[in-house]
Amino acid sequence: MALDLLGRQKMPLDGSSSKQPAVASSSVSGGATGAGGTTAGSGGPAGVAGIGVGGSGTGPVVTGATAGGVSGASVMGKQLTAKRSLKLGSLAEDMMPGSLGGGEESFRARLHHLFSQIEKEFELLHVENMSLREKLEAVAGTPRDSTAGERLPLQDAFEVDGSVNKSFKSKLGSAGSKVKAGHKLRAQTSRIVSSFKAQSVVSSLLREFCGHKDGVWQVSTKAGQPIIGTASADHSACIWGIDTGRCLLQYQGHSGSVNSIKFHPTRDIVLTGSGDATAQIWQAAVNWEVPARKGHSSEEELEEEEEGPYEEKERIDVLRTPLCEFSGPGGHTAVVVAADWLPGGDQVITASWDRTAILWDVETRDPLHPLCGHDHELTHASAHPSQRLVVTASRDSTFRLWDFRDSIPAVSVFQGHTENVTSTVFTRDDKVVSGSDDRSVKVWELRNMRSALTTIRTDSAVNRLAVSASGVIAIPHDNRHIRLFDLNGQRIARLPRTSRQGHRRMVSAVAWTEDISSNCNLFSSGFDRRVLGWGVCLPPKDN
Repeated sequence: MALDLLGRQKMPLDGSSSKQPAVASSSVSGGATGAGGTTAGSGGPAGVAGIGVGGSGTGPVVTGATAGGVSGASVMGKQLTAKRSLKLGSLAEDMMPGSLGGGEESFRARLHHLFSQIEKEFELLHVENMSLREKLEAVAGTPRDSTAGERLPLQDAFEVDGSVNKSFKSKLGSAGSKVKAGHKLRAQTSRIVSSFKAQSVVSSLLREFCGHKDGVWQVSTKAGQPIIGTASADHSACIWGIDTGRCLLQYQGHSGSVNSIKFHPTRDIVLTGSGDATAQIWQAAVNWEVPARKGHSSEEELEEEEEGPYEEKERIDVLRTPLCEFSGPGGHTAVVVAADWLPGGDQVITASWDRTAILWDVETRDPLHPLCGHDHELTHASAHPSQRLVVTASRDSTFRLWDFRDSIPAVSVFQGHTENVTSTVFTRDDKVVSGSDDRSVKVWELRNMRSALTTIRTDSAVNRLAVSASGVIAIPHDNRHIRLFDLNGQRIARLPRTSRQGHRRMVSAVAWTEDISSNCNLFSSGFDRRVLGWGVCLPPKDN
């Protein structure tokens, strides 16, 4: 008689008994403990193995049965019961030498050999899994059955315990799992809170300047007056009142994107560079009086209320004619990306995508010196506030220092960055600060620029930065953040950026104002078409 999976006797269909002796060790270790398993080969001829797969997956099952007497079935049932108590056994022990004959014996031997290899693999995985669990519990510092606390990412846990080897980090870090480590999370939170307590800079968003129809490339301030200037990709430049947030004057003299804007140091004129390959100077006289509202009929007033509030429809003074334009023979042949005044305001410097910078005479509007040497397009140019020095930045990962204090200009090349240099500015204590797409900001000493004094590493590309009179670097990023550092590379603060505060797209430029009477002392422009005014309480300069 044969046995089914539960060890019960099963009568053969033809009522006859086989002359083959019963094979007692016909079941594979691990037993058919899985519910819902299926069997195959149970209806085959006597002596052919039937294969059973258990639903719980404790191990593969091979059942072979031959027709035998009642005594053989009894012995088989006892041995099957004994085998069920084993968790992981060797398949080779279930085979009796010489019990099978011919090709069938080699077939079953090969089958048992394959299943034994599978068992060994499961054993190795089980041992490795237990080892990883023990190491994980050692890192977390909590017992296995602990349920207190919140989950902490594995990356943070590994930072706490430096003894974990790299292979363990890679295995568990790639899995993306989390561990329960409440007390570690509380320790981290306390450290973060303590760092906030030590924060000496308080910043807040005070004003928004809205009105441009495209991204704003640059924002500039004027010393001694509560106004700012903005250059936008909508082909216009605007002058705004800081205290009112109102647009006082709009310049529409360019036929391309306005990429830069700079106020004259002493006069009420403005210098702008544009994508139309020109730089222009225009009058920046503004009307501080709020225009009076004209009388309207009731129908006109109803139409205005439907279209929007009156404040957005205030009359804006528009200027379309420049005082002078720098173009023509000897001028730029491509986009003018930046322009700045030299000390005294009688000369200007322009930088272009034609890989050159040009020094211009304001009175005659003639080009004085073409500055050649960069291998790629220029991205920025700025002048020293008191000396005839100019720095130009380029996409060739270098910036150049041009010295116009002698009749023959001298130039020095600096290769401190690995990607596009996006901005270079002078500080008041004769340093140069450069920012790059390589996510770094470097501070250089003007007297010895062989290597950077300070390197600030960030997590995003750097755009047109600015340095305050007290030596605080404001860094605008592609990732919409604005960070503050001192010239020694110490982080001071990060301006808040939430759904209600901060820019929604790339921050293109920042500018400090020296007018302490205004509540806003830092301004930022972005490609969300907005300009924001921030109130930043800076630490004393000696700190």
